[in-house]
Amino acid sequence: MFSSLRVRNYRLFFLGQVVSNIGTWMQRIAQDWLVLSLTGSATAVGITTALQFLPMLLFGLYGGVLVDRLSKRRALLFTQSAMGATGIALAVLTLSGHVQVWHVYLAAFAAGLATVVDNPARQSFVSEMVGPDQLQNAVSLNSANFQSARLIGPAVAGVMITGVGTGWAFLANGLSFVAPLVGLLMMRARELYVVERAPRGKGQLREGLQYVAGRPELIWTIVLVGFVSTFGFNFPVYLSAFADDVFHAGAGSYSLFNTVMAVGSLAGALLAARRGTAKMRVLVVGAVAFGTLEMVAALAPSLWLFALLMAPIGMFGMTVNVTANTSVQMGTDPAMRGRVMALYMMVFMGGSPIGAPIAGWVTDAYGVRAGLAAGGAIAAVAAVTIGLVLARVGNLRLSVGWNRGHPHVRFVPREAQEQLAAAA
Repeated sequence: MFSSLRVRNYRLFFLGQVVSNIGTWMQRIAQDWLVLSLTGSATAVGITTALQFLPMLLFGLYGGVLVDRLSKRRALLFTQSAMGATGIALAVLTLSGHVQVWHVYLAAFAAGLATVVDNPARQSFVSEMVGPDQLQNAVSLNSANFQSARLIGPAVAGVMITGVGTGWAFLANGLSFVAPLVGLLMMRARELYVVERAPRGKGQLREGLQYVAGRPELIWTIVLVGFVSTFGFNFPVYLSAFADDVFHAGAGSYSLFNTVMAVGSLAGALLAARRGTAKMRVLVVGAVAFGTLEMVAALAPSLWLFALLMAPIGMFGMTVNVTANTSVQMGTDPAMRGRVMALYMMVFMGGSPIGAPIAGWVTDAYGVRAGLAAGGAIAAVAAVTIGLVLARVGNLRLSVGWNRGHPHVRFVPREAQEQLAAAA
């Protein structure tokens, strides 16, 4: 489960990201709560989320082209520094009492610009640290790392917001970026796996898109992730509105929802690390379960039942994320990985500028229960549809039967199904 941590460079990267991710989750909670406090609007929270991910939607593919040309380690030194600076700037404004909602919007957009290069660089740098044999394990541990921080960050943020205010959470996030910067500087460059950089030239963006378009297992995986992330992953909007409007609780309950979801997400990431392979049926089933559970949670009558449902929602959401990420990376040529992962991250993160304002508008107009249920329904229907498309592309048929007294559902090659029918 933890085999990739034997690699020194990856171990340094992993430890630095633990600290930074805790700070990132603290800022996310503080940022959403600050905007809600300043405006009283779920739509404003959605706009903040949208601005943070809008640069990835607009410029993500160009970021991937740059990543394939540049040293990923040097690129990360720059982007991590820039993201730390935005946290410190927001802390100064908040602690001085001069913060306004447009300051939060601007800080979110600035951090989003840094992620245009940071996300594809971090995703593709993993293979340079651990090599192809440990890639699946390292990708899963990265997700476990992020979700472990999610357990700590929201809890600490809830204490800090209620105790000393949001400004200190922003400051903690800004300072947390010192850890990954130190880790990157301490790495041994000679132990990195050499990946040939793409030369500067014309048509590289188009080349990346054509590469993905010619591989159904890549394009349909990315399309499914797009539907799930755009309509199902708008938790900053949903959870803050459930805490404030439905259950009439404070920042502590909002932090609780995020923490319980992180427990489930951590379990999903560790199970993915243990599983060792990224199978398409796991991706499709995980997405269907994720959407279905969101619809169930939308009807939860009490705060504690809603909070408990966040655990399986987090687990299946992380199953979708890790399985899709791993299958895309492992199915991509190393020379194209920056561009392909930029497209993946553009769809995964760039769906928020579209989905978050829609979720915020539906929440304000029809209630947060309707918004969460609609998002879950769209994710589940998309998963079923794309699962059938992938089965057709792979010349597969659905096989339903019994195995040792238990129902067994799986896709099998059409030829095998026909042979079984003939033998029967």
